Amino acid sequence: MSNPAPRAADRRAHPTVLVTGFEPFGGAPVNPSGEVARRLAELGHPDCRIVADVLPVSFARAAPLLAAAIEAHDPEIVIALGLAETRHAITPERVAINLADARIADNDGDQPRDAAIEPTGPAARFSGLPVKAIAHDIAAAGIDAEVSLTAGSYVCNHVFYELMGIVEQRSADGRALRAGFIHVPATPQLGGGPTFTLDELERGIRIAISTTLATRPHHDADLPGGSTH
Repeated sequence: MSNPAPRAADRRAHPTVLVTGFEPFGGAPVNPSGEVARRLAELGHPDCRIVADVLPVSFARAAPLLAAAIEAHDPEIVIALGLAETRHAITPERVAINLADARIADNDGDQPRDAAIEPTGPAARFSGLPVKAIAHDIAAAGIDAEVSLTAGSYVCNHVFYELMGIVEQRSADGRALRAGFIHVPATPQLGGGPTFTLDELERGIRIAISTTLATRPHHDADLPGGSTH
């Protein structure tokens, strides 16, 4: 028998946070974004109910499955994770662009080039997460973190862009949703360097959840977080 939906008072006191990650791609044995999402759902959080979903690395399938997960769980917050294996930090993404331009094929063999994600959509959509506060709080815990101004043009950016479109639609329907995207760096199984342990990544994203819960919607830390190049 399925669990009953939380009552309104329960939702306010113990909101639902959907954390998504991705399956492995590009011949890699693991994808830490999916592992972190699953681990967070298993371990839980004292201030919220965490549910997780691992998305396919697919331009065609990932966003519809994310939309279905949002409908199924009706979360107050969505934090989508992806892998940026060459980065030196956990990077909350500030903006998604309306572009799919794949350096490698996705797991379905699809490799779009210079394609709009939504032909009539806006050029960009911005995160609804307090990205500066998240980066600050993760770094204050001794884990490298910084705000990123590019989510790339692969499936991560595609999902991020579509996610913020879902936020816009739900807002128009009177169903508030806070959402955004965070890239995590590589773990040792992927080789190269630098690498982060799965424990560090899980702790960092747990902090991101806590910071989001503690920050009012449409607010962020008053800190420098831009880039000079």
